[in-house]
Amino acid sequence: MARVFLCVLDSVGCGGAPDAARYGDEGANTLLHIAEACAGGRAEQGRSGPLDIPNLDSLGLGAAIQLSCGKAAPGLGAVAAGRWGVAEESSAGKDTQSGHWELAGVPVTRDWHYFPRTVPAFPAELMGELVTRSGIPGTLANCHASGTDVIDRFGVESITSGMPIVYTSADSVVQIAAHETHFGLGRLLDLCRVAAELFHPLNVGRIIARPFVGEAPGSFVRTPNRKDFAIAPPDGTICDRVIAAGGAVHAVGKIGDIFAHKGITDVAKGADDMALFDRVLDWCDRAEPGDLVFTNFIEFDSLWGHRRDVAGYARALEAFDARLPELTGRLRRGDLLVITADHGNDPTWRGTDHTRERVPVLATGPGIDGKELGIMPYAAVAELVASHLGIGR
Repeated sequence: MARVFLCVLDSVGCGGAPDAARYGDEGANTLLHIAEACAGGRAEQGRSGPLDIPNLDSLGLGAAIQLSCGKAAPGLGAVAAGRWGVAEESSAGKDTQSGHWELAGVPVTRDWHYFPRTVPAFPAELMGELVTRSGIPGTLANCHASGTDVIDRFGVESITSGMPIVYTSADSVVQIAAHETHFGLGRLLDLCRVAAELFHPLNVGRIIARPFVGEAPGSFVRTPNRKDFAIAPPDGTICDRVIAAGGAVHAVGKIGDIFAHKGITDVAKGADDMALFDRVLDWCDRAEPGDLVFTNFIEFDSLWGHRRDVAGYARALEAFDARLPELTGRLRRGDLLVITADHGNDPTWRGTDHTRERVPVLATGPGIDGKELGIMPYAAVAELVASHLGIGR
């Protein structure tokens, strides 16, 4: 009667990646540095005191941090009741798509295309074709930028000119932001489809539609209607294997988009991470034996990591931890819950990009005892899922 709930806490890394220096990230450690900031009284906005995540710690989070980087996180020292370890990425890069694909059993062996830190960042020929084919008057930004900052900088001009905001990051992405009503959501999605046709042949991993609302800087907010147009994984992932074995894959959050809806049975979205948590709880009641419920909790990364907001990141971790007993309490005998991450995004680090880190792997369920899993490749997470569901390759 096995079911698996695989939860990816987007960007919740734990340092220690042996190749971090190659990415300029030697010493980055999302969880350790947040815990140290909280213990030192440097994350008091909207919360106070040491990082308070006893439920994750009881599953082995503190032990995983120590295993990963050799340092103890302040306040995280519980004896692990679950199975715990850390995963190490082999794919080049530190992006969402590579991390998720490798967690699902498919390491990325081909280099993604990344855009230079120039202005403009995108090839003029392709941008000209994008303008011509989509009938827009032009584009704004055309640079590396933080998504929340760039809509504050260009939002008013985008509304008045009808020109969408096009930007990128350290990921292999083209992100296109436009006002959900003034520009139109359907029109934005059509524009992104054209962009996907133009940029995917370069091996750009994702085109991301970023609709926003508001009328002035400071009031602009991105809506839940984000959509990723992704290149499909080059090989069968754990999602395909679950379906081939007769199960279903219930994608929660942006999982469906990350996998280009390949190996995905259905998709549930939510306005924020707490709404996504509710969707996971719904599947606790509805998922059948042999099913995989695969969730990405995005706000650790999108709201707090990229913004370098340590207190906000700590609040998000504490909010997730406070709800975790709702999920573990609804697991049935035979169920497995796996909590992991796809990369790091240390909010104390320089810049606004992801950080190359190992990630925690926590596994629990009724009847599952505490055990160290050690240091494993990301792809071993897929094999945890497959082994529990009794499926082969």
